[in-house]
Amino acid sequence: MKKRFGLFLKNFLKCGLAGWCIEIFFTSMDALRRRDLTLKGFTSLWMFPIYGSAAILAPVSRLLGRKSFWTRGMAYMAMIFSVEYLSGILLSRRRLCPWDYGRSRWNIRRVIRLDYAPCWFCAGLLFEHLLSSTPETRC
Repeated sequence: MKKRFGLFLKNFLKCGLAGWCIEIFFTSMDALRRRDLTLKGFTSLWMFPIYGSAAILAPVSRLLGRKSFWTRGMAYMAMIFSVEYLSGILLSRRRLCPWDYGRSRWNIRRVIRLDYAPCWFCAGLLFEHLLSSTPETRC
């Protein structure tokens, strides 16, 4: 039990840091799109535990086993959308949500954007790879 918690904590930290880095890169590319050559990227402290929760993909990826790339990607995408929706709603209730997708026509309650589906599909597979590269995850 203690070993599993340690592994989960390690994966949580790994996913949180990876998510932060990806988000900073992603928002920097948005600055480039706006022709802001400072390429400033940003994130929020709230995002660390949200990205860190991707650690729950480790046991899910073991359950999905040898399913196809598409099946795994779609499952991860659905899970990421669910966590983003739930955390966005909870943070919004306290006026703490660091994102607002209200300007997108593809938004749901301002907290998720359906047009980000390909990004979350790829992010899920990236997290799967990141989590499977930890030798202890192969229990």
